Amino acid sequence: MAKEKILVVEDEKDIMHLITYNLSKEHYQVKGYETGEEAIKAIPEMKPDLMVLDLMLPGSLDGLEVCKLIKQNEETSKICIIIVTAKDDEADIVTGLELGADDYLTKPFRPRVLNARVKALLRRSKLKEPSENSVLNIDNIYIHPGKREVKFHGDDVRLTNMEFRILHFLASHRGWAYTRTQIVGAVRGEDFAVTDRSVDTIIVGLRKKLGDHAHYVETVRSVGYRFKE
Repeated sequence: MAKEKILVVEDEKDIMHLITYNLSKEHYQVKGYETGEEAIKAIPEMKPDLMVLDLMLPGSLDGLEVCKLIKQNEETSKICIIIVTAKDDEADIVTGLELGADDYLTKPFRPRVLNARVKALLRRSKLKEPSENSVLNIDNIYIHPGKREVKFHGDDVRLTNMEFRILHFLASHRGWAYTRTQIVGAVRGEDFAVTDRSVDTIIVGLRKKLGDHAHYVETVRSVGYRFKE
């Protein structure tokens, strides 16, 4: 019996009912809210494992703002987020991924597909718990997966969850070139639908934060990316 807690943020009542009903049938503990403000207030008490988050929300907090608040807060950053949006707009999807969202679906979608995504994401979140033994220290670049810390010459560098995962993956396999699909498969799972542009955009953001160390993340022409050996 699944006991994970799922928080649904959706202002369309029919869709809210569809999502909560089908997730409840899978024995998840589900609560639904119509606004981002309500969802943020409910998090401390509910302590959800996953959030199904619509982008178009009424009020002062849209879905992207909610995602940003959750992922930038150390106490809530590990909450898995699946963005659900009626806007088949790659720019919004890319922005959500940059902010740390873990997956996305575009409306309309089949409940079975959402259930499968939720199950896979929760499973991966448990399997990919970082190991204390995989700490990396490369030329004054310190990467600690257990603490989700990255430091350059002792200075902290704040990365999104996806930026951190990609950096740690590439740095753990120095010198090896990986395609965008392989990178996505390593940090999210092969069943995650993502575009080449999404990976490229995340890499651009990562390099900006790496600053003088940006050259360590190399582009391999016609292949993808690698961490400099």
